[in-house]
Amino acid sequence: MFKRKTKKLTNISIIFAMVISLILPMQTASAADVLTVNEAIAKQDKTIQTVEGYIVGTVKSTNSYQFEEPFTTATNLALADSPDERDPKKILPVQLPQNAVRTALNLVDHPENSGKKVQIKGTVEAYFSVPGLKNASDYQFVDGTPPEPQAEEVTSSVEGQVVSKGTQVTLSTATPDAAIYYTIDGSNPTTDSTLYTAPITINEDVTIKAIAVKEGLKNSSIAEFKYQVALSGLRIHDIQGAGHNSPVANKVVEGVEGVVTKVVDDRNFYMQDLQPDNDSNTSEGVLVYQPNHGQTEGNVVSVNGQVKEWVLEGYSDKLKTDLAMTEINAQYGSISILEEHHVLPSALVIGMFGLQPPTKVIDNDEFAEFDPQEDGIDFYESLEGMLVEINNPAVIAPQKYGELVVLPDRGEYSRLNSAGGLNITEFDYNPERIFVDMGDESFVAKSGDYFNGAITGVVSYGFSNYKVLTDAEDLPTFVEGKTKPEVTRIHEKHKELTIASFNVENFSANEEGRDGTSDEKAERIAESIVHNLNAPDIVGLVEMQDGNGPTKDGTTDAKESADRLIAEITAQGGPEYVYTDIAPIDGEDGGIPGGNIRVGFIYNPERVSLVEGTKGTATEAVGYENGKLTLNPGRIDPMNPAFEDSRKPVAAQFEFNGEDVIVVANHFNSKGGDQPLFGKNQPPYLGSEVQRKEIAAIVNGFVKDVKEEDKNAKVVLLGDFNDFEFTDSLEILKGNELTNMIEKVPFNERYTYSYQGNAQVLDHILVTNNMAKKTKVDIVHINSQFMEEHGRASDHDPVLIQVKLDKVK
Repeated sequence: MFKRKTKKLTNISIIFAMVISLILPMQTASAADVLTVNEAIAKQDKTIQTVEGYIVGTVKSTNSYQFEEPFTTATNLALADSPDERDPKKILPVQLPQNAVRTALNLVDHPENSGKKVQIKGTVEAYFSVPGLKNASDYQFVDGTPPEPQAEEVTSSVEGQVVSKGTQVTLSTATPDAAIYYTIDGSNPTTDSTLYTAPITINEDVTIKAIAVKEGLKNSSIAEFKYQVALSGLRIHDIQGAGHNSPVANKVVEGVEGVVTKVVDDRNFYMQDLQPDNDSNTSEGVLVYQPNHGQTEGNVVSVNGQVKEWVLEGYSDKLKTDLAMTEINAQYGSISILEEHHVLPSALVIGMFGLQPPTKVIDNDEFAEFDPQEDGIDFYESLEGMLVEINNPAVIAPQKYGELVVLPDRGEYSRLNSAGGLNITEFDYNPERIFVDMGDESFVAKSGDYFNGAITGVVSYGFSNYKVLTDAEDLPTFVEGKTKPEVTRIHEKHKELTIASFNVENFSANEEGRDGTSDEKAERIAESIVHNLNAPDIVGLVEMQDGNGPTKDGTTDAKESADRLIAEITAQGGPEYVYTDIAPIDGEDGGIPGGNIRVGFIYNPERVSLVEGTKGTATEAVGYENGKLTLNPGRIDPMNPAFEDSRKPVAAQFEFNGEDVIVVANHFNSKGGDQPLFGKNQPPYLGSEVQRKEIAAIVNGFVKDVKEEDKNAKVVLLGDFNDFEFTDSLEILKGNELTNMIEKVPFNERYTYSYQGNAQVLDHILVTNNMAKKTKVDIVHINSQFMEEHGRASDHDPVLIQVKLDKVK
């Protein structure tokens, strides 16, 4: 569910109970009623006060003032008890709203006012983050001369900014027998303007400016009254319109009726029209915002408020990336209950015998055409705020953040993978996925589980996805599916080398804290390596942290972390592996601050050996000469700017049964910062790809160099490449030299990671082309489609190959 801070509006009506401040004429106040600047600084209780002081300049920014001409700011003044005061702590910033006070006092137009003593009426409250005087409503220079007699300012019978069409406004002044002149075109009134003789009827948005005039008196200050006419007679579908933005956005509406279908919290609820139209492109539901609204489901209500396109909960960049929800903001409006305990509208069925969501396209026209039948992003927009029903939902990803990702009808009309999830392809990112926000982060569910019955809820949006809001207690009967962690079909053979790639998710010797590695997790990872992967000869490890994990103390050595993992593997009955890596420079490789994640290797010394050589440093670049790596292990071009804030690949040369193989462990830069699939920018900009392409070219270049030196060399690339098998990054990495073994995996088995319900491959193993025909591959699905409650050890599935190394030519 979502929470928001209270929002502020400026256009509010008398219908909606907003009162605007009117400029009142001011006589010189008695000493007892006037605050000094020092007293005003101390008071700051948001009361209306008259403050006396000298105009010393204008405010530039917090505690920064301009005291000399030429003045450039007309919207404020600086007031002090002395005309020579320059200490910011003794100066009161004064806000000058766009009224007669600003016209008369601002130093841009009236630099001669600098140094004059004045009394200003306003609200004593913070301005520019320091004690100030806001909403200055009147003034009087204090020079001992009696003020010039002036007509009293004009007042209005309607003290609001928003009114119903046809509202009549009566103008008056407290000065007897004074004439009133007014304008409605934005110009300042004079005696040549329209003479007020009868109430003014408001039928459209208008600003009235008026003065009072009487012979023998100075003309009154200009009074200004802004009126916005509320739209009436609109239904919810008129407000929603057939598109992603309301056709009446930022307009005030009145009398919008609907029945409350979902109370989100004490500030937000959804309502749905009981008189729908026949247009499937226009939603009949809408979000209503009002603090402490007190509504319950089944209330039929009439809402007055301002239509807004509002971005709900999301990440820090949500205003740049996320779609907005149409809402009626009734914070300063009103909600009237017309009926209670009304039957809710029938929910629209998504799936069999109902609405069919697009299954291929999220958006293909950059929002140029609103096409819910073809574009998934338009399909869910057409249901925004409405009750929907998902029958017999299949769970296609592990529960996360209190959300489930499901497909209707047990997923029978989708191409499910071996775990009951949904794989992406180059041209299909599965718009049919439905997020169900049920608010229970302890709910245990994995891919392949399902519900008998229907999930009913309201379509909302948050964290870059449309979602159906419901409650865990309202979910139908849950059934656990048959998806189980796998054991590899690859077994140890005397003459065949096994190599695995395993992202161990921030593994360290540190057992404490959110980013530490618990004993249970360490045990699970070790058990996975021994029993699910059958103890590979070489394991490329991704996301190994330094010995004390996220502690930021300059430590970069991962020996303690490696020792912990090796000891646990041995305890699980596995071999006593040997670990090797190259420690990064502190803080240079990204990841959790202080953790210094890196790639490394464990290898079984009873089966393979690390070819003798000099271990490289964090800044040394490895090469290949005379059949050997110049550093073993060594980093590939670590000082190249393409690796900024990312892991540097590490190459190691191993010997197995008299045959050499070079294995390169990789962890390309993450997808952080890429725009969401269901976001406001279509197609989404994937900014992180640029760096991955650069890194891919560098690693491919290393392989080329090796093959040019020795055409029969055997090279394996493994790791978390943070991109998919069909992307430009992987194509660049493959080049003409390598085969991605992931492409040999059957499609329904081709996934190592789950993100927002999309099963995908991020972890790859590539081999030089001369190895491909002698290599077998297996993705061992033990993590990505499961929760920790199911035994998950990491968020990635490991990948395993077995190669007849002596048969490779």
